[in-house]
Amino acid sequence: MSKIETAKTFHTNDQEFWTDERCYISEVVNNNACPDVSLALGRVEPGVTTQLHAIGVEEIYTVKHGAGQIEIDGSCMDLGPGDSVCIAPDQAQRITNTGEADLLFYLLCRPRFEPQTYKNLEH
Repeated sequence: MSKIETAKTFHTNDQEFWTDERCYISEVVNNNACPDVSLALGRVEPGVTTQLHAIGVEEIYTVKHGAGQIEIDGSCMDLGPGDSVCIAPDQAQRITNTGEADLLFYLLCRPRFEPQTYKNLEH
């Protein structure tokens, strides 16, 4: 049997949805068939800062469009198209759209993101 015959196939619903984190998410890959990784596209409107939070998995943000500032454990860094930043599990984080257009960024999680790993640090 070839590798292609044993490959797992799946469909992820990539419809954009609003989150309490104050951003929109479109999941590209997040499925039990692929437990080692998930990929989403985040969208933050101009002037908005996402909720201070931590997740229990490694996360890599890669900016696709727009300008922003990410805060990780109290340290800030400006980000623009093509910039990436790696966030270790359980680090406090949030991102602010500092531009005039929507901030679009990929969110790659290892292992895959599951809602129970999310921790709101604002309450």
